[in-house]
Amino acid sequence: MSVSLQQQQLAAAIRDGTDAAGLLAGDFATGLQVYRHAYRARLVAALTDNYTVLARALGDDAFDALGRAYLAAHPSQHPSIRWFGHELAGFMGSADDELVPHASLVDFARMDWALRGAFDAAEAPPLDPATLAALQPDDWAGLVLQLQPSAQRVTLAYAIEPAWRVLREWVPESGEDQPELPEPVPHLHTLLAWRQDGETRWRSLEALEAALLDSVADGAPFALLCERAAAELGDPEAAAPVVIGALQRWLADGLLQSRAS
Repeated sequence: MSVSLQQQQLAAAIRDGTDAAGLLAGDFATGLQVYRHAYRARLVAALTDNYTVLARALGDDAFDALGRAYLAAHPSQHPSIRWFGHELAGFMGSADDELVPHASLVDFARMDWALRGAFDAAEAPPLDPATLAALQPDDWAGLVLQLQPSAQRVTLAYAIEPAWRVLREWVPESGEDQPELPEPVPHLHTLLAWRQDGETRWRSLEALEAALLDSVADGAPFALLCERAAAELGDPEAAAPVVIGALQRWLADGLLQSRAS
C-alpha cells in the first residue's frame, strides 16, 4: 500500500470513523480514538470562533451538541478551517427543537457569519466623493455604483439585533451569568454588515434602502435607482432626494468602492 493511500485511509478513519484495521498497531491503534476526538473538538472550536454570539446564546453544552450534529451532516471540505460552518444556518433551519430551541437562533447564525465575512473580505479603494462631485449632470443617469467586497446583506426573520448586541458585549469569562435578553420578535428585514477602517459594522435596513442596495448590487445605473425609489414611495418627486440621501450615507459609511478605470 502506498504512503499516500495509507494517509488517505487514516484521514478517513479519523474524520469519518471508517475501519482502521491494518493501518495502526499497538499504542497507535489505541490512540485513534484520541485523534478522532481531537479532530471533532477542533472543528467545534472553530465553529465557536466563527459563531461567537450564537455560541453564547445557546450555552456551551447546547452549542457543542449543535456543532457535532452539524459536523456529522456536513464534514469539513475546505482546506482552511476558517470556512468550516458556512452551511450552519441552513442546517439549523431544518434541525429539531432539541438542537435549535428557538427559530430566531438561525438569525443569530446568519448575523455572526455575515460579520465574519465582512471582516475577512478583500479590501478595495473607497469611492471618493470628489469623483462624484466632478460628474457632469448628463453623467448621473448612467452612473453605476459598486459595493465594497465587505458589504454583506442577509435576510433576517426576527429582530435579533438587541439581543445580539447584549450577548456580544457580555464577557462569559467574567463569571457573570448570562444577561437577560430582549425577546426577539418576528420581523422580516435585511441586515447590512461591512468593514470600515478595519472594524466590522452593521445596521438594520429599512425596506427602501435594502431595495436600493439590491439594485446597486445588481449593477443598476443611478436612473434606475431613482425609478425604483419612485415606485416604492409612490412619489416621483421624492425619489431623487431619497436616493441622494442614501448615496451620501453610503459614502460616509465607506460602503462604495472606486470604479474601475
